[in-house]
Amino acid sequence: MPRGHTPSLFDAPGAPEAPRLAAWAPDDWPVADDWRPCLDAFWPSPAGQRLAVRLRERLAAGATVYPPQPLRALALTPLHAVRVVVLGQDPYHGPGQAEGLAFSVAPGVRPPPSLRNLFKELARDPALAPHPPFAGRSGSLAGWAGQGVLLLNTTLTVEAGAAASHAGWGWEALTDRLIAACNAEARPKAFLLWGAHAQGKAGLIDADRHLVLRANHPSPLSALRPPQPFIGCGHFGAVNRWLAEKHEKTVDWFVDFQKTVA
Repeated sequence: MPRGHTPSLFDAPGAPEAPRLAAWAPDDWPVADDWRPCLDAFWPSPAGQRLAVRLRERLAAGATVYPPQPLRALALTPLHAVRVVVLGQDPYHGPGQAEGLAFSVAPGVRPPPSLRNLFKELARDPALAPHPPFAGRSGSLAGWAGQGVLLLNTTLTVEAGAAASHAGWGWEALTDRLIAACNAEARPKAFLLWGAHAQGKAGLIDADRHLVLRANHPSPLSALRPPQPFIGCGHFGAVNRWLAEKHEKTVDWFVDFQKTVA
């Protein structure tokens, strides 16, 4: 078992194989129609072609690649519906964890440390209403995606047991396009930039039109450290205050994570 791996239901003896990416087939991956111009411009580009070659080579070599649907965030949250953008780095690399949404894990999988810290901050934020306990609840954040929260990793695939293994392969050129599309779209948005990697995308965002919030990554390595600890950042309450000021519906951050889009 890889070092630091979080046990899941897929680790039990005789358990089914964890879902993985079966093939490089971007035309078959569901996405909302208004994201297609970004995708259609990216696939034939040099970066898109290099990415396709590398992923096909790794899959042909028998590599286990997660998640099974790399573009799931674009299927659950259409561009016109985006109100909040949460930027992550790359998918979880343990069996059955990644489900194509940043910081989210598939139902039935124990939340990894970063997600547990996210729940801790939700529970701590004094601006939010009292909430039911998180213990035993699903770690899938698909219920957020259905409310216009785009859960976007900047790299969209990873190999089993090897964090950041596909970083620099070309996904970043696509996700930069997606972030730029969110920035250009007329509706003001809240961008949550957690960690240095996400904060490196700040230049793509017009801070005069959008709310831009920065904090350390929720990883245990940085969640409590300066300069901007994640625990105590208050981002969830701040987003809801900002949405209310814009006369927008606030986000139900405590949505029942078991009752999410499949």
